[in-house]
Amino acid sequence: MGKGKLAKFAEMKEMNNVFEYPYSIVDNVPFLMKGHWHEQYFHNDNPIVLELGCGKGEYTVGLAKLFPNMNFIGVDIKGARMWTGAKLAIEQQLGNVAFLRTSIEIIDRFFSQDEVQEIWLTFSDPQMKNPRKRLTSTYFMERYRRFLVDGGLIHLKTDSNFLFTYTKYMVEANALPTDLCTDDLYHQTPHNLQGSPILSIQTYYESMWISRGLNIRYLRFHLPRAGELTEPNVEIPLDEYRSYHRTKRSSLETSK
Repeated sequence: MGKGKLAKFAEMKEMNNVFEYPYSIVDNVPFLMKGHWHEQYFHNDNPIVLELGCGKGEYTVGLAKLFPNMNFIGVDIKGARMWTGAKLAIEQQLGNVAFLRTSIEIIDRFFSQDEVQEIWLTFSDPQMKNPRKRLTSTYFMERYRRFLVDGGLIHLKTDSNFLFTYTKYMVEANALPTDLCTDDLYHQTPHNLQGSPILSIQTYYESMWISRGLNIRYLRFHLPRAGELTEPNVEIPLDEYRSYHRTKRSSLETSK
């Protein structure tokens, strides 16, 4: 590990807006603030919104600045990236921002029922080979149900046609109420999103993908707590690209 990463990890241990539990999947360390984020950290009753797979935290910080009457928590396992957003939030004195370093597979260990209002999934890995690892799979939806309010919102923003298409099929298969759906957010903006401040937030990688001519896709739907969830059984064309200009390595053309 480089000295830069070691320095960031050391600094993060001193940041009061960062909570690190990267190994709790092994030793099951209890998270004492579960169910108590409002009173013990944010000190208000404003809605809590998660960004899962927050990377550098640019979107978490951007949302917190746009919506000061809401609380935002960025979640990721990669602490060296998260350091950027955590440090920026401290420098800008954003009291409605926190970061949680942990694996999203165990996200339900950190929040109690009805503690979260919304979830943002921004440019998640499409996991084209493994449906169980997709953050919009029914496997994860069941976890989100354990802490998301009944009918809470889930936002998907992605450059991946595969993940976008898979998620649409998942939503349709389970009749989940949908508010917005567009496969070209910035050129075919839904009428009720035009002028929305969320269009002003673009991460570094999002800007890079737009410059490469990739459409940004957006889907917003509700997740009711009741009902059994079913995985879609549809073959979907794989994306022809990977991040950082790499081409796909698989010889397969479709996947479920």
